[in-house]
Amino acid sequence: MFTVANQKGGVGKTTTTVNIAAALARSGLEVLVIDNDPQGNASTALGVEHPSGTVSTYDVLLGEVPMQDAVTVSGALESLWCVPATVDLSGAEIELVSLEGREYRLRTALAEYLRWRDEQGLPRLDYVFIDCPPSLGLLTVNAFTAAAEVLIPIQCEYYALEGLSQLLNNIELIKGHLNPELTVSTILLTMSDTRTNLAREVAGEVRGHFPNETLSAVIPRSVRISEAPSYGQTVMTYDPSSSGALAYLQAARELSDRGAAAATTESHR
Repeated sequence: MFTVANQKGGVGKTTTTVNIAAALARSGLEVLVIDNDPQGNASTALGVEHPSGTVSTYDVLLGEVPMQDAVTVSGALESLWCVPATVDLSGAEIELVSLEGREYRLRTALAEYLRWRDEQGLPRLDYVFIDCPPSLGLLTVNAFTAAAEVLIPIQCEYYALEGLSQLLNNIELIKGHLNPELTVSTILLTMSDTRTNLAREVAGEVRGHFPNETLSAVIPRSVRISEAPSYGQTVMTYDPSSSGALAYLQAARELSDRGAAAATTESHR
């Protein structure tokens, strides 16, 4: 389970979430995306309708419905599922404050959903991705307590590392007080224009700080990636042979290989 987070806006969180999820689903894996951002952009990119009033992440967090009532299949891929977000979610930060176990609402709902799938004899989910808003409020805290791993997209631009130390400090606080299993396992460089020295310098700096976490794949700036959501698609289905789709496919393969290697190591202990 991955929480995709960076409190800096416009770095490619949602784009990374939906495209890596779609790449994994295209290979036959069962993948769930939880749209935890009131903007609902992940829902749009996955072709899931999400007008106000749709059963959504908001209802799940407030405990009004079980997660299975909100899960919807993506328009393009049968094994890609989405819990959509609506504009109602923007009020959840305030409504959650007075609720018992407010930091664990998403974690509890997701655990109950996974148990329900087992009871129904449904296929096991291979990956869960949680898309976060660009802030460190209760919605993001819920995402950090629900997942074991954090994936941080970093834009290959000036100020790329700005705010990252604050994000890492907050993750350490969550780890110390709410979710000891949480770890920053993956960093993905996004929006790279490799023709510029700046992009190469930023990539080098990030890899210097996070040599083990940073994926080899680098997502290029791409018109096709930008266009895909306006057609209710990910770039994986909109233009699967484009440079952006191929880069996300490589990133997904790296994630999958890392997961397989970790599982092998665990089985030999």
